[in-house]
Amino acid sequence: MKQVTVFGLFCLLLILVTQNGCTKKEPPSAGNETTNEISSESHQPEQGKVITNSIGMKLVYIPAGSFMMGSPSTEEGRFTHEGPQHLVHISEGFWMGQMEVTQGQYKSVMDAQPWSGQDYVQEDANNPAVYVTLDDAMEFCRKLSQQEGKTYRLPTEGEWEYACRAGTTTRFSFGDSDSSLGDYAWFVGNAMDVDEGYAHTVAQKKPNPWGLYDMHGNVWEWCSRTGSVRVYRGGGWGHSPRFCRSAFPSYAPLNRGVSLGFRVARSFVSK
Repeated sequence: MKQVTVFGLFCLLLILVTQNGCTKKEPPSAGNETTNEISSESHQPEQGKVITNSIGMKLVYIPAGSFMMGSPSTEEGRFTHEGPQHLVHISEGFWMGQMEVTQGQYKSVMDAQPWSGQDYVQEDANNPAVYVTLDDAMEFCRKLSQQEGKTYRLPTEGEWEYACRAGTTTRFSFGDSDSSLGDYAWFVGNAMDVDEGYAHTVAQKKPNPWGLYDMHGNVWEWCSRTGSVRVYRGGGWGHSPRFCRSAFPSYAPLNRGVSLGFRVARSFVSK
């Protein structure tokens, strides 16, 4: 499949559809670091601790800290709305979904499949839930919170970029080079350009330094609403590296789309 212009492709994917599939792989386990859900969060977890909740969703503990949000004026591929850089304090640690919410997880909570029958979708329990609106994602968090007695929510934009960067200051969480992106992300070069135009099975690429998968590419991820502004981060399988950088936010008025999904955050409450 031929690559179209960055602008044309970006507009296409930020407005409409997508489908079909091929190989199916199981997401990797998190190994010995994974523990079952804890009934009482009485102690501050260590950075990188992984737990598994009642629907099989893995969550990584992200510690409190500070970082420079946005991109420097010298960053390759930068858009002006990514600046100026500013210091952001994440005052409380939180849990972050290790992977994007999958179709299986979404269906188990919402009893719905908004991606079903849509173009450019590979339907599989371990693929990301797509065609999810901001309201859908918030309702998923509300229902999961009610089900578990924990506070699930969407990450703020600051929390999302903080977790994506994982202590780095480069264009991506692994460095500055586009040539390494395929090791960490599904993007136009290893998805649409090779006739695999759909969101792929989660956690098949390398994680970032804090153990989070697919923070770059695969699907755009909703963040919590700030006033009337809706924002999603991370880039998608049909986008160039420029849109998959840690600092890039999309504020386009897309509501439901082929490469639009989410991952959850969960508040840490000390008891």
